[in-house]
Amino acid sequence: MLRCLFLFLLVLGLGGAARAQSFDPRSAVPPDSLRVNEALRNALPDSLRRSFDEQRLRLRLQAYTRRKTVAGRAASALLRLTRPQEENAGLDAKLLDRQFDRHTFKIVRHVTVRPYDAFGYSLTDSTRQPHSLLDRTGNWVHVRTAPSRIRQVLLFRPGQRLAPQALAESERLLRQTDELLDARVLVNERTATADSIDIEVLTTDVFSITGNFEPGGAAAGRVDVGDQNFLGLGHHVSNTYVYGRNLPQRWRYNGDYTVPFRHFFLAQARYNNEFRDEHGGLSLQRDFYSVNTRYAGALSVDVYDQQITLTVPQPGENPVYLPLRYSRQDLWVGRALRLRSYDLGYENPGRLIVATRFTRTDFTASPSPDYRNTNLILGTLGYSVRRYYKNRYLFGFGRTEDVPTGTLLSFTAGLDANHAVPRRYFDVRLAAAVFSTRHGYLFGNVEFGTFQRLASHSTWEQGLLNVQTSYFTRLYHLGNYQYRHFLGSTTTAGFNRRPGELLQGISDERGIRGFSPSVPILATSRFALNYETTVFTPLSLLGFRLAGIAFADAAWVGEHPGGGTPFGHAPYSGFGLGLRLRNEFTALRTFQLLLGYYPRGLVSANGLRLFETARETVSFTDFGIGAPGVTVYQ
Repeated sequence: MLRCLFLFLLVLGLGGAARAQSFDPRSAVPPDSLRVNEALRNALPDSLRRSFDEQRLRLRLQAYTRRKTVAGRAASALLRLTRPQEENAGLDAKLLDRQFDRHTFKIVRHVTVRPYDAFGYSLTDSTRQPHSLLDRTGNWVHVRTAPSRIRQVLLFRPGQRLAPQALAESERLLRQTDELLDARVLVNERTATADSIDIEVLTTDVFSITGNFEPGGAAAGRVDVGDQNFLGLGHHVSNTYVYGRNLPQRWRYNGDYTVPFRHFFLAQARYNNEFRDEHGGLSLQRDFYSVNTRYAGALSVDVYDQQITLTVPQPGENPVYLPLRYSRQDLWVGRALRLRSYDLGYENPGRLIVATRFTRTDFTASPSPDYRNTNLILGTLGYSVRRYYKNRYLFGFGRTEDVPTGTLLSFTAGLDANHAVPRRYFDVRLAAAVFSTRHGYLFGNVEFGTFQRLASHSTWEQGLLNVQTSYFTRLYHLGNYQYRHFLGSTTTAGFNRRPGELLQGISDERGIRGFSPSVPILATSRFALNYETTVFTPLSLLGFRLAGIAFADAAWVGEHPGGGTPFGHAPYSGFGLGLRLRNEFTALRTFQLLLGYYPRGLVSANGLRLFETARETVSFTDFGIGAPGVTVYQ
């Protein structure tokens, strides 16, 4: 609940900083002197779209914030009363467009990287500088991203030929890094020749230091401390410590440290110490980060020490926990094959992916014969098409956001080689997404995986069906307010699961946001339906842009041992209203305060709960194929 207070002094003067979050390429072109007056008239607010009362109230507040009194200065710091300028051009165009086709295969002479601090700078206005004390203080505390880190993300190097789509893809990859707010990759047309070019890369940072404190009583609470750009090198540090819990182990810790290297390699160390669950590990990985990526793979080692229950306790009985200790080594490699293009000068976005994976699990303490040493060998053959579109007002307030679309079809087969009963594994996945600024975004994903025993009866076991759909409408306008509708559903159905295998409830991202049941929900199958309306306002508070939220969630659960249909009982549901505050200039970007009503299953007698969450309504799924794997039952 106190997340935004951690940066209170830092973001207090950012009310006006939110005005420069977008980049309009037309701003680099001098205005036509014959049409200056017309351009100025078009830039003025449309009086027909505002009521007289709203305009009058805004003018009165603006006059009040100009007062030199303490109250007037406080209102000036808290409120941003000017309408932000936003980029409208090119938002319906593909990100992987053809605007730089004329420079394809030219030699890159020089690459100039210009990183800017988190506060007071704009990619639109080069004359803008940090003026307020808080802007300068924030930049003094913040460590600017090193040019070497930015060069790691670029898909081109000086002295090399420029590959197709390398400029647009580099800009997208820079914008998707956690430490950067926005990025522009531009060709210096003044120095460009018929065979060579110079490239300029402009970036702005986010304030990457994160902190959160949630009190849970006189001697209990939760502390989160992290940095998404440690030392300006793109290193990610995350630490969570919970203390004063009403459990035999009164504390919990979870942390990780991630280091990026050239060619998009990531190394990570992680550790978690929870009641009846302690594990840690190391990994080195490289994903299919771009359409043009040819090779990917990962190597990881993890050690687990847990206690689990194999039977569902009867009412009034305490569960019986048994030790489960094991280690896991994981290795996979993948190759993307380009397909022939019939459009000269434009590469076919489709890729044929071939990948293989080897996972070894060694148990040192097993509560059941079903948990045994295994050597899992998997292979995947898939077809992937990836495209990206630009849009705004999805998760941010006017910031350019990348929307992935495409098609994915994959088939995975493998062998679970163990000393007891060897098993085959089969998995099929189909996913697709389409997007337009007129009709919105529609995503669908279906995946089914199962094991088959290599015995006389060839029993099928540990089957899992996952179905996911997501949809959001186009952006609607109502005066200065803008809104979208979001609708999504998820289905997780188990078939012939092992004893003791249960889903991890129906709370938050697994079903109903803010739901805290009075007793654990022991589900083996689940269907969740989520609806949300988000209204983006022009208001700003403490540097955080403000949006209103209304939501309705429902979840059906099946409790039959082994799985089955989730529609055997009445659903759990939740309804609520709330506010979303987001500061694009800090790593703590989203802060949501919601009031929910839950007709059944909640701890409180009246069914009401006030809670804070950072959950996003829609989580995009990229259409790149990763490591072959077994579908996760959670």
